[in-house]
Amino acid sequence: MGIGELRISRQVSRVRGKLTVSQPKTDAAVRTIVLSPAVTEQLRRYREQVDSRWIFPSPKKEDAPRDPAAVRKLLSQVLKRAQCLKVRFHDLRHTFVTTALEYGMDVKTLSAVVGHRSSSTTLNVYTHVTKAMERQAAAKIDQGIGKQEVPQEEPQEKHLTMTTFWTDPGKRRKPGTGCVNQIGDHLWEGRYSPGGPDGKQRSRNVYGHTPEECEEKLKVLIETMKAEIQAERRQLREAGNRP
Repeated sequence: MGIGELRISRQVSRVRGKLTVSQPKTDAAVRTIVLSPAVTEQLRRYREQVDSRWIFPSPKKEDAPRDPAAVRKLLSQVLKRAQCLKVRFHDLRHTFVTTALEYGMDVKTLSAVVGHRSSSTTLNVYTHVTKAMERQAAAKIDQGIGKQEVPQEEPQEKHLTMTTFWTDPGKRRKPGTGCVNQIGDHLWEGRYSPGGPDGKQRSRNVYGHTPEECEEKLKVLIETMKAEIQAERRQLREAGNRP
């Protein structure tokens, strides 16, 4: 079994209590991911057991996709059985990107895999990883070109866990102010998810190296999204008043 491809062109979300299949929120999110032979083989075996047009069909409703809430619940059960820390799927995404960078995947390829708009987005979010890679590259240059001996670091005892990311519960925030979570040693994520005039929830993220930086970026994001939604509402009202 060789390598395979996974085409991402639709997303399933819950809108007003109903499952809705729609286009991903950005053009970059529509992408093709190359799968390793091992993953391809696992998906092939899985598909032999599924009689549905959906890759992951609902076990309760005929010809319907699996509810995202059910998938999150399943992840929680798997982590609990494995005695691992409780994490979100978004945390697993960060773990994947960090590991891919550390193992040498080029940023342009990785950016396309995770659906970032550009390579600069990946570089900005994962600066803490790329800086460490730069230090390693500098050491290799000293060894290869300068013939310098690089001092060996003292081995440190490592406590292996599934992920180094965690959620900072913080304080209860006022409605409409978004949320800020710590997702790395020096990385915070801010998210704002308002409802649009079409009734669909919209989510955007910002990132900062300190909680203060993330809060400032989040304020700008909230004002920008509120202005965009207000403009859309005006356009809808004007369109409705036309003869």
